[in-house]
Amino acid sequence: MGKGERPEHMAPPDIFYNEDEARKYTTNSRMIAIQSTLTQRALELLALPEDGMPRLLLDLGCGSGLSGEALSEAGHVWVGMDISSAMLDVATEREVEGDLLLGDLGHGLPLRPGAFDGAISISAVQWLCNADRTGHDPRKRMKRFFETLYMSLRRGARAVLQVYPENHQQAEMLVAAAMKVGFSGGMVVDYPHSTRAKKYFLVLMVGTSSVVPQARGLDGSEPEDEEEAGHVKVAGRDRNKRRKTGSGSNTKGREWVLKKKEQMRKKGYDIAPDSKYTGRKRKRII
Repeated sequence: MGKGERPEHMAPPDIFYNEDEARKYTTNSRMIAIQSTLTQRALELLALPEDGMPRLLLDLGCGSGLSGEALSEAGHVWVGMDISSAMLDVATEREVEGDLLLGDLGHGLPLRPGAFDGAISISAVQWLCNADRTGHDPRKRMKRFFETLYMSLRRGARAVLQVYPENHQQAEMLVAAAMKVGFSGGMVVDYPHSTRAKKYFLVLMVGTSSVVPQARGLDGSEPEDEEEAGHVKVAGRDRNKRRKTGSGSNTKGREWVLKKKEQMRKKGYDIAPDSKYTGRKRKRII
């Protein structure tokens, strides 16, 4: 994929994320760290009760289960849905703890009404903005997706959908489609003044909520590193995420990457040998 090219422009998701792409995606240490960080932020925005009780969550566009692993680590139970059978095959091989479902989000969610305590999605829902096949109408597909998502959530629950909209029009289209089916909420943009660190989270609520999501970096600040240092409380647990150069058992630097790579080797994946560069921060190339 060339510089600046978006996956959505290359092929439909079930074709783009073939077996080779699925394995490459899942064994990329930088991608693993970014997915984990985005999922931590999504969990924070879900604002689940801090009582230590596990919740039943949806992971929409779950892929190979990288985001689901973060949900499991936070103590929650989850069901993942993805359109790529290759991604789900990798998730099965990795023995993720969630239940997996093959399906197209644009066809709606075949789930029991009011069954879920929350939903997240990492880097997936923007695909609904494209007409990947003849007969695809993005607005109709978004309507079906948001209608069934709304029905699957219990009253008072939230959905946090991290997206990469191509432009303001796509962001507005997603928000409008969600509001039309009954959701409240809107788009939370972290680090809105930064080209590098800006992240979009569509935060949706079933009913009203007294907790207003707060964006990060509104003062023009930038995250301390690519995986973004900070203090995140999830479901009654404190998760300290320090700089990679810092100390502490929760630092997601070289030691964390080496552990993940070794886990993948034990599951039979062909992982690149460790070197002095393993776990180092790398410059963004896009």
